Amino acid sequence: MRRGYLSDHFVAVAAKRLAVVDTITAQSNQHEVTGSKVLRGILGEVTRSAPRVGADTRFHATYIWLGGEQEALSEEGRLSWYDSRANDPKRSAEWRLYFQSNPVTELMQPGDSLFVARRPDDHILFIVTPDGTDIQSQLIWLFGLSEQPTLAFEQREITRDGGGEVDFAARYILDELGIEAAEPEADLLDGLIERFGLKFPKTRVFSDLARSSLPEIDAHDDPDQALLAWMEREELMFRRLERRIVADRISNGFAGPDGADVDGFLKFSLSVQNTRKSRVGLALENHLEAIFTAHAVRYARGAETENKNKPDFLFPGQIEYHTPDFPAARLTMLGSKSTLKDRWRQVLSEAERIAEKHLLTLSPGLSENQTSEMQAKSLQLVIPRKLHETYRPAQQKWLMDVRDFLQLVSERQVA
Repeated sequence: MRRGYLSDHFVAVAAKRLAVVDTITAQSNQHEVTGSKVLRGILGEVTRSAPRVGADTRFHATYIWLGGEQEALSEEGRLSWYDSRANDPKRSAEWRLYFQSNPVTELMQPGDSLFVARRPDDHILFIVTPDGTDIQSQLIWLFGLSEQPTLAFEQREITRDGGGEVDFAARYILDELGIEAAEPEADLLDGLIERFGLKFPKTRVFSDLARSSLPEIDAHDDPDQALLAWMEREELMFRRLERRIVADRISNGFAGPDGADVDGFLKFSLSVQNTRKSRVGLALENHLEAIFTAHAVRYARGAETENKNKPDFLFPGQIEYHTPDFPAARLTMLGSKSTLKDRWRQVLSEAERIAEKHLLTLSPGLSENQTSEMQAKSLQLVIPRKLHETYRPAQQKWLMDVRDFLQLVSERQVA
C-alpha cells in the first residue's frame, strides 16, 4: 500500500520543556520563548513566504493545546521571530519567538512541552502539551525526538529519507493535530466504494470489502500485520466515501424558510462525527473476529457476564463463563478500543471471574503513566506489533502483540 511521507506535512520541528520565563504566569508575564541556534535553524532569518519587517520575521501560526481526553484548543494567529539586539550592532544576535496572548498560550504552564513545527508553506504549528500525557509521547515519536524534552530546544529536520511513511500510527497523530493525510491511492479507493453511491453500507459490509481488497494479507501467517492493514484500508475507504457524502450535502446547502438552517448544519456535523466514532470501533471488532476465525479460536462477541456487562470478546464463550465448575484460569476476556484516552478503566468490571483483563487498542505511544497504572490494575495491553515501536523500551517489554494473545488463548482452550 502506497502512502505519503511525513515530509509532505513538515519541514522541521523543534521541541523543549517550557520554563517559567517562557509562559504567561504570575512570575513571568512576557510573551516570548527564548530562541537559540537550534530554533534559528528552523525559523531562519528570512523565509520564502513570511513577511519581514526590519529584524522581525512574522509567520502565520496555528496555536494548539492538547491535553487529556477531549481536551483540545486551537487558535489561528501569528508568531514573530526577531533579534532582540538588532539595534545594537556591537552585540551578537539574540533571537526570540514572540507569541500572541490567546486561550492556548494562557493555558501554558512551566514543565509543559512546546513543539514548534514548520510546514512546507512556512505555516507554523505552535503545539503545547502537558508533561506525561499520551499526546506528548505520540508527538515525540512522530517527530523522532528524544524521549523527554529538556529546557533547551532540540531540532530535527524532516526529509523524505528520514521522515518515514505516514502509516497507521502517524495518520492517527496527524488527525489529532487536525491534519488530514494525503490519499495516494485515491483512484483505487474510488473504485472500491463506487458501488455504494452516496450512502454508507453496514459496517460489516465495509469490513468484508476491506479484507477482500487485500488478498495478499494472510491473517493466519501474520495476524498483527493483517489487523493494521485491514483497519487502515477500511479507514481510508470510509474517509473517501464520507468526503463524497459531505460534499454532496454541502452543495445542496443548508437553507431554511427563515434563512440559513444553522440547526440543520450543526445536526449534520454532529452526525458525521458520531458516525466516525461508532464505525471505527465496530470495524475493529469485525476484523478481530476474522482473525479469531482464521486461528480456529472459540469466542463469543458481546456475551453477557455480571450486572449486564458485555465485554467485547469472551473466550471460550458465555456458557463456559457461567459454568461454576469451568476453571477461571482458562477464561479470557478481551476489550477492544480503537482509541484509548482514559477509557480503559471501563473494562475492569466487565468480567468478575477473570482476574487479569486484556485490552486491545490501536492507540500509539501511550504515556508511561497510563501503562504503569494498567499494570497495577492487572490489565494487560495488547498492541499490534508494528505499533510497539511508538512506545518506550521499558513499555515494549511488557506489551503483548496479537500473535502473543492468540497463543495464550489457544493454550487455555486446549488445557
